[in-house]
Amino acid sequence: MIFADEFNAGTLDRSRWNVEGPAFWVNNEVQAYVDSPETISFASPAGADGGALLLKPVRRAGYVTPSGRRTDYVSGRINTADKVDVTFGKVEARIRLPDAMGVWPAFWLLGYGNWPDSGEIDIMENVGDKAWINAAIHGPGYSGDTPLYQRFDFPAGEDVTGWHVYAVERTPDAVIFSVDGREYYRVTRALVERYGPWRFDRKQYLILNFAIGGVYPAKVNGVTAPWPGLPQATLDRINRGELAMAVDWVRVWARD
Repeated sequence: MIFADEFNAGTLDRSRWNVEGPAFWVNNEVQAYVDSPETISFASPAGADGGALLLKPVRRAGYVTPSGRRTDYVSGRINTADKVDVTFGKVEARIRLPDAMGVWPAFWLLGYGNWPDSGEIDIMENVGDKAWINAAIHGPGYSGDTPLYQRFDFPAGEDVTGWHVYAVERTPDAVIFSVDGREYYRVTRALVERYGPWRFDRKQYLILNFAIGGVYPAKVNGVTAPWPGLPQATLDRINRGELAMAVDWVRVWARD
């Protein structure tokens, strides 16, 4: 193990984590990211082993980003760029998500440099359907609507609202995804190279974020108003402070 954050201190360890600010915006998402106790906080939710990180979208009517974009919602996003990264090894986190159409929480890895040449591994994405999450890989020749994608459908009696360990293992020749220790997707170097260069022999850093709306939720649920991919019922729940992504811990293991 080369890194572990159990989120028991009640504050974000800024020697390990960076906080994304409102200048960042992608994928037509509704929120702006801000560094605020409203959007990045800590609690001891039921089922957590001690404390947990909460990334939370909140209403902030008329918020204007540095680029002049206007939105009524802000949220939290953190990463370990230039502080913690991994090449070959295992990255995992214990996470609990809300059941709300149009939310887009994610746990992922990103390489250094220009995207998509940098390489991206989406360990866990959810777009508001509690029955499944997905994994994906992006790189040069296989970015955006990548062919390297797989859903994990939860078995009966389970869904995203329970605590689950989402993990990826990187080897020199494969990227292997699992939920609660159950492997469900293995992408080999040979498969990737059918589409473009292999970019997963380089360092990548960790990202945790809670987006709302945007191109992926809209593609799945077809909602166009009041925001792309984000229905009014979910906005009402955000306005009431009901939705959060809870992260019990994050751990990184390096291969010998």
